[in-house]
Amino acid sequence: VKGIRRRLGLSQERLADALGVNFVTVNRWENGHVKPSRLAMKQLDAFCARMTKAGKLRLPGTRT
Repeated sequence: VKGIRRRLGLSQERLADALGVNFVTVNRWENGHVKPSRLAMKQLDAFCARMTKAGKLRLPGTRT
């Protein structure tokens, strides 16, 4: 989560807003206190797909 957030240049607060969760949730994910739920992972995957399609995110192993 932290790597994706940093690649996008987002704060934890901005990522939380984009995913519909609160800042504390993103902070706990990044610090390894909890793992994202299945629903949160789906939201994160969809968000990454949108950012990739918009040309704002390039994930390792993908081609441009």
